[in-house]
Amino acid sequence: MSAVLKDFQLELGGVVIGHGTRVPLAEIEGLGRAPVRGEVVPRPGADGVWVGTDWYEARTVRVDCAIRTPGDPAAGVQILADLQELADEPEARTVPGAVMPLRIKWPGRETRVLFGRLRRVDPSWGKAAVGWIPLDIEFVAVDPRFYSDTTSALTLSLSTKGLGGLKAPLVAPLNTGVSVPDERRGWVRNDGTLPAWPSLRITGPCIDPRIYMPKTGQLLQFSVSLTTGEYIDVETGPGTRWALRNGVDNVAVGLSTDSRLDRFQIPVGSTELWWTARGYSAVSRLSVTWRTPHKSL
Repeated sequence: MSAVLKDFQLELGGVVIGHGTRVPLAEIEGLGRAPVRGEVVPRPGADGVWVGTDWYEARTVRVDCAIRTPGDPAAGVQILADLQELADEPEARTVPGAVMPLRIKWPGRETRVLFGRLRRVDPSWGKAAVGWIPLDIEFVAVDPRFYSDTTSALTLSLSTKGLGGLKAPLVAPLNTGVSVPDERRGWVRNDGTLPAWPSLRITGPCIDPRIYMPKTGQLLQFSVSLTTGEYIDVETGPGTRWALRNGVDNVAVGLSTDSRLDRFQIPVGSTELWWTARGYSAVSRLSVTWRTPHKSL
């Protein structure tokens, strides 16, 4: 469980630093506008330049701080060891794409999170004997956006419970007297300042599931059949766009031509989301989770 942070505090893997801790901050850089990359080309035969598209680069957060444990140098060494263990965590160091959170609490704001890797934990040992270890920390966030500390979620069913059944003997042509319901509808809300990239799970049984946001016109429609217990996980964010059946089989090839993972975002504000499928049962589900993104702290 994550620690509850106070103003001007940061947390890395359970180690809290900043105001009111034994690791006070002297300076922190990299929390403003993220650096950008883009072409700047001189105008031929004219003053000025031509500029192309600007894309955000990784956000590098540099923390100038010190471990302060007067009279207890061993405690200071232990705090440093905890931070170094984080930087050497195999799951966040050797697995391509794996990241860790940096949680930040600023005055007047909820706790927000950056996702990336700890690149530098560099101590100065000159005054360690008296319990003072100046420390440089560097964290590289692969996504420059700030995210909410908690995830939001919506789950929708396509239940047939209460729709009745058939009685023998059956005589053709069959007429159940029951119509298939329209799309099951729910609302997702994004309280941030940027569109959010959702994660989705479709749980079977169902055939040809279809997810649609009428506000934006964005659609995800799969030509696939799921049995009971099978599922599709869908990731829409940059660098993690895929659709996998049971965590293994790529079913993105079964998307319709007008389905776009790279455009399926939850806009700012409240948005209605529809989903439907054939061959469903009472256990068929659509689950949507997302973190609210922000331009700034």
